Amino acid sequence: MIPSKTLANGVSMPYLGLGVYKMTNPDETIQAIAKALEFGYRAVDTAALYYNEEEVGEAIRASGLSREELFITTKVWNADQGYDNTLRAFETSLKKLDLEYVDLYLTHWPVEEKFVDTYRAIERLYEQKLIRVPGVSNHHAHHLEKILSKANILPMVNQIELHPYLSQGELRAFCKENDIAVTAWSPLGRGGILQDETITKIAEEIGKTTAQVILRWHYQQDILSIPKSVTPSRIEENAQIFDFELSTQQISELNQLNRNQRFGKNPDNFKFDF
Repeated sequence: MIPSKTLANGVSMPYLGLGVYKMTNPDETIQAIAKALEFGYRAVDTAALYYNEEEVGEAIRASGLSREELFITTKVWNADQGYDNTLRAFETSLKKLDLEYVDLYLTHWPVEEKFVDTYRAIERLYEQKLIRVPGVSNHHAHHLEKILSKANILPMVNQIELHPYLSQGELRAFCKENDIAVTAWSPLGRGGILQDETITKIAEEIGKTTAQVILRWHYQQDILSIPKSVTPSRIEENAQIFDFELSTQQISELNQLNRNQRFGKNPDNFKFDF
């Protein structure tokens, strides 16, 4: 069983989910999700930009699992932001997923002059019970502050790039103060930190893989994560992080790896024109 975190409104969200970014082969995508569900995953994270919402829906239907057992996340893309456009974009995503509701709906990136209105639309979808949790992605504290000044319902999740090389301490503290759960995308640093000497040393000490050490680091710090993989063995390996514990010393060593290094884009200088 993958444990869950209770969000601000009482909804439970699994600490570990399958990310499906860049899964462009339909059969491979469906097979990866099927394997993840077989290995105990119950959360799948997609987005309009990933062009695989239909495959996510197909895998869900084929799984035989009840809808209530699953936690499905999708996101409104930048070109579709703004109040009315977001409502239309959500309707399109819902049809592609072939679902009656989405568990978590996120603003994908904070498009300047639009992200506050985009979140207002997400609030409306929440009030209409078309989504169970309202949230955002790639929002710095200053973006969140603008939303908090206008929102009736605060975002309950902020999905951000986060891993030992980019630990986002200040943003995580801000989110904690405002009861916003943090989800790590690229929790393994797009594979760029798997050979790190400190992480390798800890993995050897406890007989686990470096990926498992990193994902356990996230979990022990109350961070949800959505590692992406299409390889069945890796999907299974990533879920096997709940039968061991990192020591306080090991957590400290991992925390010291922070170098504010991004493998993705910084929301403050992201180009929104694609």
